[in-house]
Amino acid sequence: MAHPPKSRLGRGLGGLISAAKPSALAPTPSPAGHVPPAAGYLEIQVHLIEPSPYQARREIPAEQLAELAESIRSEGLLQPIVVRRHGEKFQLIAGERRWRAFQLLKIRSIPARIVEASDASSASIGLIENLQREGLNPIEEAHGYASLVRDFDLTQETAAERVGKSRAAVANSLRLLALDAEIQGFIAKNLLSVGHAKVLLGVEDTARRSVLARRVIEEGLSVRTTEKLGQSAKALGASKARSRGLAPREASAVEDIQKKLSSHLGARVAVFHTPKKGRIVIEYRGNDDLHRLLELLGVERPDAP
Repeated sequence: MAHPPKSRLGRGLGGLISAAKPSALAPTPSPAGHVPPAAGYLEIQVHLIEPSPYQARREIPAEQLAELAESIRSEGLLQPIVVRRHGEKFQLIAGERRWRAFQLLKIRSIPARIVEASDASSASIGLIENLQREGLNPIEEAHGYASLVRDFDLTQETAAERVGKSRAAVANSLRLLALDAEIQGFIAKNLLSVGHAKVLLGVEDTARRSVLARRVIEEGLSVRTTEKLGQSAKALGASKARSRGLAPREASAVEDIQKKLSSHLGARVAVFHTPKKGRIVIEYRGNDDLHRLLELLGVERPDAP
């Protein structure tokens, strides 16, 4: 049986909050009508807690939540959630999975640490905890950094300092959000790695990028193989861009030739044309596909490859 990880909030939070001591994990509920303190430990009614608008985690798998709930039922809560006062209620800063597990168990109150925190600090604390627990997929992590930069007017460097990451790591993570929603979904579901994503970012044509992403998944291609295919996709894009530099009628004719060749050969074809010279690039998949193309072109099949 898996148990929830013990607190690591005391490391890497840059002094935003300190780790909870074991002796403070058994607070008593506040009497009826008593106004909870602005900071400290308290058992809070679960229904008085609302999620944070800055929560980076987008999805919590049902099986993980059920596993955590069972662990809490068996061993109790090892670490209280962290909240801040929000009007008549409380807003989560860290511990959304634990809070949802208590809801699943139908337990009415949950141990919580109440802290005073600004919006920016609240977002930073929640993101740091998720990063420390490795509970975020790459896209959720990127959205977390984007929230710090966008919602609190921070530079990438300042955001990186708040979460204890390098500026390069934050910048590379944010680049993932330049990919279209479909590919972001593939990354979030671990169908594509961050390495694959970096290659796809180099393919400017969104249609070709999407086709390449699906092919990577369908064929289980490595990052290295994807890089080679990415270069081919760039060449196709360069062909189209070069066609734009021609007179409209001539560019249209080149694109028409490219489409007809692609259709006839059943392969991607790039036509690079200028008034004085040009070249045609034909893409193929492996030896069998190469032999098929040679037959279509009337070229005698060699002994190798």
